[in-house]
Amino acid sequence: MYNVLFVCLGNICRSPMAEMIFEDMIRRRKAGSFIRCESRATSTEEYGHEMYPKAIETLQRHGIPVERNVVTMVKREDYDKYTYIVCMDKANYYDLISIFRGDPEKKVHLLMEFAGRKEEIEDPWYTGRFEEVYQQIVEGCEGLFRVIAFTNWQKITKNN
Repeated sequence: MYNVLFVCLGNICRSPMAEMIFEDMIRRRKAGSFIRCESRATSTEEYGHEMYPKAIETLQRHGIPVERNVVTMVKREDYDKYTYIVCMDKANYYDLISIFRGDPEKKVHLLMEFAGRKEEIEDPWYTGRFEEVYQQIVEGCEGLFRVIAFTNWQKITKNN
């Protein structure tokens, strides 16, 4: 089982968008038996709030099912629960390294690494560019799905 955790600052825009986009990919590709995902925040400033309305509108415009999402926080023990811990920008990355007290298993990644790029995904709560962020997240999630599917394929063929 591959467990993916998407992380951003407040868990009201980017990380829940990534969670729902990736969940939709998992569902459409019938991969729910070997991939699961969730999202969390590094900051307490939005703790207990729900997903930002413009993020919901963007997902719905693209036909992505929106599930209720209440902000939850990353905890140190999350490091052991997830195969991939995927964040949106370098500030999230450094926050996670601090929370986890390192990354000895190299689980923490920027989402766009999976699209072959080192760019960050800016917070649309500040920029208002929800559509651009949606497109970046889709591209990163497609790359992440390919990485997991390829890894899983190797394990399946190795055992046969």
